[in-house]
Amino acid sequence: MSLLLSKANIGGLNLKNRVVMSPMCMYEVKNEDGILTPFHFAHYGMRAISQVGLIITESTAVEPDGRITKNDLGLWNDQQADKLKSLVNSIHYLGSKIGVQLNHAGRKASDADIPVAPSSFEFSDNYRTPNALTIPQIQQIVENFGKAAKRAANAGADMVEIHGAHGYLLHQFLSAVSNKRDDEYGGSLEKRYRIVREVIEAVKSNYSGPIWIRLSLSDYDTTGTQNTMSDWQQIGRWLEASGIDLIDASTGGLTDASPDFPVHDGYQTKFATEMKQDVKIPVSTVGLLDNPGLCEYILQNNQADLIMEGRALLRNTNWLSDAAKYLHDKNFKAFNDSYSRGQN
Repeated sequence: MSLLLSKANIGGLNLKNRVVMSPMCMYEVKNEDGILTPFHFAHYGMRAISQVGLIITESTAVEPDGRITKNDLGLWNDQQADKLKSLVNSIHYLGSKIGVQLNHAGRKASDADIPVAPSSFEFSDNYRTPNALTIPQIQQIVENFGKAAKRAANAGADMVEIHGAHGYLLHQFLSAVSNKRDDEYGGSLEKRYRIVREVIEAVKSNYSGPIWIRLSLSDYDTTGTQNTMSDWQQIGRWLEASGIDLIDASTGGLTDASPDFPVHDGYQTKFATEMKQDVKIPVSTVGLLDNPGLCEYILQNNQADLIMEGRALLRNTNWLSDAAKYLHDKNFKAFNDSYSRGQN
């Protein structure tokens, strides 16, 4: 059996394989109410039928002005939570686990009436200048993360991921590139980390299951103010001490900056591996991992613990079945009995 398609236990979460559907915004909430639609049931259900071990829903906002766009999911009211419970039950029926990614877009909330951020600096010329958050506003956002986590718990979600990457609010606080505060939420690395620690505490107070966090381990910034890998490793140790069960390692998104090296298959894995070398908790990797052989190599060489598949699963619903053939894994059972030749 391949390692990619073998079982795993991550922070008490039992997975039937090491393939995770990465959160990807679909912009399908046409009513702009944050509620799951029939599209989402079909979209995630297809991946469950094809045996994806864990499905993480797209960025789910903890408050209306925390959405990336008005067509994103939300979890700030019980009507949204009721529909999420129906989706969770559906995915469980189809044999996969499902988690929720909680997020606040901060200065990248393109449709917010007044975007907010650690400091009053816009993401780019195409975005409005945000208001710098006051202490009470920060505390309210932290509380909203906790409330959303409680709704995820009531809906039966198998895990919760805190979005601290891709230039959204928590990432904005973590990076000195975007955080110019001089109070208890800015300045030193420890102070910039404070809101993340408080969000984790709020989530843990309302959700007892596995908690993951997504981080961008490089901002590709050339000004010399971005966090170094040593800084990120220190953050990783704080996350481990806070009870985080997995670090979902990604890169970029804080500014328009791109990698200063040729992008290639698995180009982000080196960042995940460097984090993994410094923490005891599992680390996942993402980014141009279409090739099952490369995924297997990463796992076999202990460069990461899980493979986050994004666009590969959008292009090919049957990616896992094709991976089993590529890896000559005869133990992997694709789909369910209804799809087998003997039933037709």
